[in-house]
Amino acid sequence: MVPNITLVIQGLAFFAVVLLVMKFGWPHIIAAIEERQKKIEEGLNQAEKARKELADADARVADEIRKARAEATQIIEKANQQAAQIVDKARQDAIVEATKQKAIAAADIEAQAHKAREELRGKVAELAVAGAEKILRREIDANAHKALIDQLVTEI
Repeated sequence: MVPNITLVIQGLAFFAVVLLVMKFGWPHIIAAIEERQKKIEEGLNQAEKARKELADADARVADEIRKARAEATQIIEKANQQAAQIVDKARQDAIVEATKQKAIAAADIEAQAHKAREELRGKVAELAVAGAEKILRREIDANAHKALIDQLVTEI
């Protein structure tokens, strides 16, 4: 097979175009490809950096939430303790007040009972004297009457 001249010219033209492209176009194409690679690499690096920052921020947020929950738990615990102390103090105060009121009531009852006993003794003495007077049918003088009442009060 003999190469014909057209094929040779086409081959030489192709070779010339390849040389021209390699001489003038190829550096621009390589530069554009390298620039694009650089931009893609920077974008990936920025994405990785942003992902790490997001992970760090998530960790900080989780830590802050944990701290806030712990603080809230402590506040609730403290409030419950204070409420229990207030209830205990109120209960103790109520017991003390009830004891005081009971003592006052007991003293009042005792005083009224003593007064009633004294009045009853006086009335019993008067009734005894009246009964004795009726039995004896005689009048007892005031001094004797008083002495008799005092004696009866003492005995009763």
